[in-house]
Amino acid sequence: MSQDLVITVFRDLLKTAFILSAPLLLGALFTGLIVAIFQAATQIHEITLVFVPKILIIALFLFLLSPWMLNVLVSYTSNLISNIPVYVR
Repeated sequence: MSQDLVITVFRDLLKTAFILSAPLLLGALFTGLIVAIFQAATQIHEITLVFVPKILIIALFLFLLSPWMLNVLVSYTSNLISNIPVYVR
């Protein structure tokens, strides 16, 4: 297994991890931004007000995007397993 092949496999791993985590992170980011604007406008500074909407949005995104996420993981894993002869060479 050459160094270029290891770098390629690791790059694909990082790209897949980024693709899978990006929707959840962006949802939490925008939810936090909206809650922060709401807190600044109303001057309500309750700590739990930040976490509860983020948890609900992440749970909703996981529920809605889990088939797509599973499809991405299955295609990555099948590609990785099918290329084992190339990696061993």
